[in-house]
Amino acid sequence: MKLPLQVSSRNIYLSQAAENAIIGKAEKLETFYNHIMGCRVHVEAPHRHKHQGVLYNVRIDMTVPGAELVAKRGAHSDLYVAIRDAFDAVRRQLQEYVRKQRDKKVPREELEQRAKFLEESTMQAPDKVDP
Repeated sequence: MKLPLQVSSRNIYLSQAAENAIIGKAEKLETFYNHIMGCRVHVEAPHRHKHQGVLYNVRIDMTVPGAELVAKRGAHSDLYVAIRDAFDAVRRQLQEYVRKQRDKKVPREELEQRAKFLEESTMQAPDKVDP
């Protein structure tokens, strides 16, 4: 990544294992697209529920050229499952972004035709310009 990964948490202490899981999943995203400019991961445990216990929310903000991809997954009682679900969601968004970028690309033949046209138009410039 061009910019470092930023991991933050609120109302929860992230263990080293949880941070390593986040870092590993973020690095794996580079296999899909290597121009990721930045990635911010925010993990929070908003409050304890009487019957459900602690529920974890994970939000990922990823910056790529021309877009900001955001994945926020709802509450889950297992921190690692919440992390996995959020990274799966942002991975799908990243793959869709890459697919759209690939579809936007101009075919090589068309680029060669444009270059040839520009070259010919500069060659046909008038020799002498009357004032």
